[in-house]
This record gives sequence, structure tokens and C-alpha cells, in this order.
Amino acid sequence: MSRRRALSLLESFNFAIEGIVHVLRTHRNMRFHFAAAIAVLVGAVWIGVTRFELIALMLAIAFVLVAEMINSAVEQAIDVATTSFDPLAKLAKDIAAGAVLIAAVTAVAVGYLVFSRRVGEPATSAIDRLRNAPVTVTLAALILVTLIVIATKAWTGRGTPLRGGLPSGHAAIAFAGWMAVTYIVGTGEHRFIVSSIMFIMAVLVAETRVEAGFHSALEVTYGGLLGALVTLIVFQLFFD
Repeated sequence: MSRRRALSLLESFNFAIEGIVHVLRTHRNMRFHFAAAIAVLVGAVWIGVTRFELIALMLAIAFVLVAEMINSAVEQAIDVATTSFDPLAKLAKDIAAGAVLIAAVTAVAVGYLVFSRRVGEPATSAIDRLRNAPVTVTLAALILVTLIVIATKAWTGRGTPLRGGLPSGHAAIAFAGWMAVTYIVGTGEHRFIVSSIMFIMAVLVAETRVEAGFHSALEVTYGGLLGALVTLIVFQLFFD
């Protein structure tokens, strides 16, 4: 009897792991949350957070992952139960998605409270000498990024200047703007959060290009790196 119970317990763990693997394979948002969780934990260990800060981060991560899995389960259950449009079914999906949003916002808040003081001051001190960069340098960087994007698309023969192809022009400009704001924002305790908000906005711009089917993840990643690096180089050349 004990062996049967042990096998049953082992099968339960196996089913649970299969459920996690299935969600990772079939849901892009879950893969994003998983990657973000790994990055946060690695960063936390790297900067040496306290035990209580690590506990807070782990709870926030678990909160997001559990909410995302429940949301996925609700969506699949509704899809099986009905094949036609039902306002109540849509409402149930919206409520489940809202739960994920609350969990994600909470996790971001926890992450900011943990990392802002430890990362914010060193990160901002590295760009103190660049805070008075003129607007003309920012415009020059954005124009240069645009020209490089157009030249790259012309060279690869894929897409148009405003749609499709390698790299994503929207992602390049968005991340160029993030880098420029990071350099020219004034001194103060909120510099880190301003830069973080701009980065999130740039990521959202890139995500919309993928969601709309205009670009692949590789194309927006290349565009984002191109925009950020070109802007960084321009500012360093003028203010090194």
C-alpha cells in the first residue's frame, strides 16, 4: 500500500511538472515571466540582497507565475466549455487576465523597492557628467539611428522604412529615446524610476510590433540594441 501511495505521489508531481512545461511551451507570456524571474533572481544574488528582500522577490515571482497559470487554465477551460461567443465567458477571461495584471504590477513594485536603492545610485552616478547634454545631440542620435535603420533595410532588401524587415525602426527609435532620456534626465532620487519607465515603454513599443505581425522577436531585439548602442556611442563621442 505504501509503495502505491509513493507512486501516486510521484505521478502527482509528474503531472504538475507536465502542466508547468505545457504552459511554458504554449504561452508566450509565461515564457516572458519565467525569463524575467530568472533575470531578477540572478540580479538579486549578484548585488547581494538581504534574506528578507530575497523572500519578498520570490513571493512576488511566485504570485505572478501562479496567477499566469490560473489565467491559462481558465482560458482553456472556457474554450472547451463553449465554442461560440459568450459575454460571460469573455468576462471570466478578462477577470483572470486582471488578476495577472495585479500580480505583475505588485511584482514590479516589489522589485523597484528592492533594487532602486542598490542599483539606482551606482547607475546614475555613472552618467552624472552627461546630464547637461544638449537637445541637439539627442536629435542627432535619433536621426543617425533612423538613417542606419533605413540603410540596413535597403541592404537586406526586407521591409519598408516604416514596416517590416530587419531591423525594427520603431524599436530602434524607442530604445534610442530610452537611452537619451537616461543620459539627459536631471539629477535626483527619481532618476532611476524615470529611466525604468522609459525602458518599459520601449519594450512595449517593441512588443506591439511583434503582436501586430510586422516584425519577429529577433528583428525588434536587433532594432532595440541598435538604437540604444548608437545613441550611447553618440553621447560618449560628444561628452567623453
